[in-house]
Amino acid sequence: MSDTSDTTNTSPTWNYKFITSGAPKQPNESNFKYNVRKLFTTKTLKSLDEDQKASELKKALSVYELTMIGLGSIIGTGIFVLTGQAAATRAGPAVVLSFLLAGLTASFAALSYSELASMIPISGSSYTYTYATMGELIAWIIGWDLTLEYLVGAATVAVGWSGYFTRFFYDAFGVQLSSSWTSAPITFNNTSNSFELTPGAYFNVPAFTIVILLTIILVVGIKESARVNAMVVTVKVIVIIIFVIAAGTRVNPENYKPFIPPNEGSFSRFGVTGIFAGTSIVFFAFIGFDSISTIAQESKNPQRDLPLSILGSFSIVSVIYIAVCIVLTGVVSYKKLDSSAPISVAVNETGMKWLGVVVDLGAVCGLISVILVSLMGQPRIFLAMAKDGLFLPKIASKVHPRFGTPYIITIIGGIICSIAAALFPIDVLAELTSVGTLLAFFLVNIGVTILRFKAPDAPRKFKVPGGPFIIPMIGAALTLVILATASHASLVRLFIWMAIGLIVYSFHGRRHSKANNSELVNKENKDQDMEMRFLNEDGEQGGNVETSRRTRPTTNV
Repeated sequence: MSDTSDTTNTSPTWNYKFITSGAPKQPNESNFKYNVRKLFTTKTLKSLDEDQKASELKKALSVYELTMIGLGSIIGTGIFVLTGQAAATRAGPAVVLSFLLAGLTASFAALSYSELASMIPISGSSYTYTYATMGELIAWIIGWDLTLEYLVGAATVAVGWSGYFTRFFYDAFGVQLSSSWTSAPITFNNTSNSFELTPGAYFNVPAFTIVILLTIILVVGIKESARVNAMVVTVKVIVIIIFVIAAGTRVNPENYKPFIPPNEGSFSRFGVTGIFAGTSIVFFAFIGFDSISTIAQESKNPQRDLPLSILGSFSIVSVIYIAVCIVLTGVVSYKKLDSSAPISVAVNETGMKWLGVVVDLGAVCGLISVILVSLMGQPRIFLAMAKDGLFLPKIASKVHPRFGTPYIITIIGGIICSIAAALFPIDVLAELTSVGTLLAFFLVNIGVTILRFKAPDAPRKFKVPGGPFIIPMIGAALTLVILATASHASLVRLFIWMAIGLIVYSFHGRRHSKANNSELVNKENKDQDMEMRFLNEDGEQGGNVETSRRTRPTTNV
């Protein structure tokens, strides 16, 4: 894992470089320089390739299944819920422009993800990419950020799913489920910038339950999870096409006037600035294609299939989103769309009761796949960090011997996510997810440029067109612009989360990093050698391997 290349030596004239992964303290190197150098230790492409070959995860996914996982993750709360909220409170009918800007920004990131995924087909997504380009500290920051993105993202969609689940029961059977057990007991007051308790609301039971059920499916196996995802993705794509065609016949051009409502005195309330503010919300709708890169080690042919599935899924959803935006704001006034189920609001405006039932059912099925894929990606980020010694004890990175899944961290993530979904409202969760993802996209764009110079001859099955600067730098700049338009409260929460992460890294990650603590790697190798010797001796004596595993002495790393 460590890179002790010939560029370092023990002479007093040693040339100081950051790319000296795991090299011990050099003569005449100050403690300050030594500790700073350790913060920017990078993992070599060779070590990443070794990680790929040594993976215990089951390689079972084809390009079709990867693309369906991408679609399953992307098409969800962004289009079924947040489109209406962005139109009603930020951009009006011009929410379609917010989607175009968000899509343009995400497209640059999709290209960058595709190149890095073809070079580094390792679970961990942008955490792994930044470890290979910008060093351990930046990798830790983005890994910590990604845990927030996937956990909070899954919770966000679970809350949206709960809203459509409740709506479906009412539209189909006339049953109104109690809001006390289908609503978040905690809300955020944007005026006072404080959290408040919602009178009469106790626990969002549907949101909690769906997360627990999907966590169980993910523990059982990746292939089974992919099959469930493919089925629900098919249902929701068909439902969206039916909505666009049927509701498209009831579009009223008057609803598009004014296309850009006049600004109401604040940056985020309509006008041109409202379009940018809407972008920071609907950007959540494009989150998901990066989840494909978290399951790289479970792909049959990752270097070929990852770029194809990332770009393929992104292209399909871009067309779908624009079509839904145009129809949604054309069927009903944008002022009426501030709802947890805006597409259902538009359907009710058409008077097509049958279409309402179909849309609610499609949303209930469709949002399941988003929760599933988000819960699938989060433990694989944890797994990559745990394998590197940065986060969680070694036992958390164990792969189930039968199912081939990281079951311990899957269960831990599922429990945390289910509690968040049961307690917090969708707007707080969604914007927090968006700002976290924007930070990840920024670093991935930068990473492409860095690797073009650090590893110019490394094999790339896909390359971002236009050279190392144009697309990555434009993509990085756009993510910063959108990030700057996020609400003050969301940025504060992000920085608080990052501060907590830096404390965890200082007291745990830095001290247990395998790249920077060669003695840990040596100790682990000795334990593995001892295990192999024990098994070989047992085999020579005709003993039972499983018995020897249960009785041999163990040493925890």
